[in-house]
Amino acid sequence: MLVTLKELLGDAQKGGYAVGAFNVNNMEIVQAIMEAAEEQRSPVILQASQGGLKYAGVDFIAAMARLAGEKASVPVAVHLDHGTDFQQIMLCVRNGFTSVMIDGSKYPLDENIEVTKKVVEVAHAVGMSVEGELGKIGGVEDDVKVDHRDAAMTDPAEAARFAEETGVDALAIAIGTAHGVYKGEPKLDFERLKAIREVVDTPLVLHGASGVSDAAIRQAVELGICKINIDTDIRQAFARGVHSVVNNNPEEYDPRKILGPARDEMKNIVATKMQLFGCAGKA
Repeated sequence: MLVTLKELLGDAQKGGYAVGAFNVNNMEIVQAIMEAAEEQRSPVILQASQGGLKYAGVDFIAAMARLAGEKASVPVAVHLDHGTDFQQIMLCVRNGFTSVMIDGSKYPLDENIEVTKKVVEVAHAVGMSVEGELGKIGGVEDDVKVDHRDAAMTDPAEAARFAEETGVDALAIAIGTAHGVYKGEPKLDFERLKAIREVVDTPLVLHGASGVSDAAIRQAVELGICKINIDTDIRQAFARGVHSVVNNNPEEYDPRKILGPARDEMKNIVATKMQLFGCAGKA
């Protein structure tokens, strides 16, 4: 069943668990995520980045994700990840996404608030949820590139003001994670997370969670993280599945036999994350 991000994260916040948000780029990824969600009886967020939409087309991504949600027996939100372009966000609104993210983190606080408020006003008018972002998360994810020297942690006082003035339904914060593959073990600032949670009632989001230790993820959820984004882990699982077929049987040319094992690898990763986040069995 299709639902909004606000519905999913409201339940997660009350229940003390986090919902996994998994990036989709093609049919096999959508199938892997949904098979895992059904088997784990877990709510789930299918999300597409601007890069993913450019690759597959917003209409194709929306059609696949919405169909998956409509057929599912578990709650499914269809979400735009890291939207930075207002026109792209409006395309997602028109194509039936149930929520969007406006990433105005590159702007000064006042401008970020104004940009985000504009999206909230439009999205809420048509029943969609909005995720905003405060603080800069280092690394690269499709169209979003932040040098680690420019990464900036979220200030609790600014987070409280941002949530209050924008009316966002979810807030992505920077507490030490990064997009892409980590070169070392990430160090999450849990004291900062605690301070933000104390002054912000809005559900909190952790980006760049691929590669973060299980123990750190569990602690983040205990301290109030309600949505966790996973992309790199899925890409790596996809590559492992394809490589295993191509390396062991270089003569194989049937895309179904090449991509099928990749789908299985991704499904296993997603199921493991759902168990870790605590959302398994919550649908």
